[in-house]
Amino acid sequence: MARVFMKGCEAIAEAAVRSGCRFFAGYPITPQNEIPEYLARRLPEVGGSFVQGESEVASINMVYGAAQTGTRAMTSSSSCGISLMSEGVSFMASARIPMVYVNVQRGGPGIGAIQPAQQDYAQATRASGNGGFRMMVFAPATVQEAVDMTYAAFDYAQRDRNPVLILADGVLGTIMEPVTLPEMRSQEEVAQLKAQCRPWALVGHDPEKETRSFIAPGNWDTKKQQQKCIDNAALYESWKADVQVEELYLDDAEVVITAYGVSGRIARSAVQNLRREGLKVGLIRPKTVSPFPYESYEKLDFNRVKAILDVEMSIPAQMVTDVELAVKGRCAIETCLHSGGEIMGRAEIMDAARKLCR
Repeated sequence: MARVFMKGCEAIAEAAVRSGCRFFAGYPITPQNEIPEYLARRLPEVGGSFVQGESEVASINMVYGAAQTGTRAMTSSSSCGISLMSEGVSFMASARIPMVYVNVQRGGPGIGAIQPAQQDYAQATRASGNGGFRMMVFAPATVQEAVDMTYAAFDYAQRDRNPVLILADGVLGTIMEPVTLPEMRSQEEVAQLKAQCRPWALVGHDPEKETRSFIAPGNWDTKKQQQKCIDNAALYESWKADVQVEELYLDDAEVVITAYGVSGRIARSAVQNLRREGLKVGLIRPKTVSPFPYESYEKLDFNRVKAILDVEMSIPAQMVTDVELAVKGRCAIETCLHSGGEIMGRAEIMDAARKLCR
């Protein structure tokens, strides 16, 4: 497999192509513009289609149409652009249409700034749209993880017939790192993946010879609609088997730092430095924030762990709600926060952890 030096956004785009993505529609917005720019050049090289929509609303509905044919499709945006796409994502979740999209987060509150932040956690994990649907949400901390997660996301989306979100941020989108790219799926493999969608895809079925399992949103039979919700709940429950998390030094930790994405990357470095100082500090870094790795916190020895430090580039903190649900009041939870485009510093995390170790 090829090892190359790539910017985060471009690496995500290349991973999508290699996983079989053949359609992209999107609208420019900082700091994710390199994704559509890259795919505008790359997709035609593999027989795919790129469309710059006139808006985020138009783009997500183009993705809906393409994905409904069984074509692997994606879009990307940033924060306020993702909000504009939420109705289309909701429709796709209702209709059980697979799709991958990327949110390269920017600062808040609200529209906020174009600098990196992690202020869309609650949107990603709790309220990506209406109707109470859920998605798998991956939170990479390195460009390599972004590549691996994007490549796998298309398989998860097709398996579950559900949208999947890559939750990145402006730091990860713009940094450059060496990455090992996955193998490129052949055109034959891409065609086979599309053929697997035929039972539900809109591909010009002969109604006298074939039936489809596709159910359009807006079904007015309440019992059937309720059954859809029951089926979806079972799907969401099954994702517990797909939880991804990094655990470090938890066997003897007295203070546990927890963070995701770029903050998790910085926190990991802080933990390693604190260990060199002789402090018993551990790390829990969720790689999937939906499903959330509750078990990693629940299994901690709270006779030994006296505090958890939640690190986020969000004020107020958002992931801390899930940490609180897992900890259930069994130890103190403190926060170390930045927001609005201010990047988290390793020294700040270390200082906050030292205070808890005293």
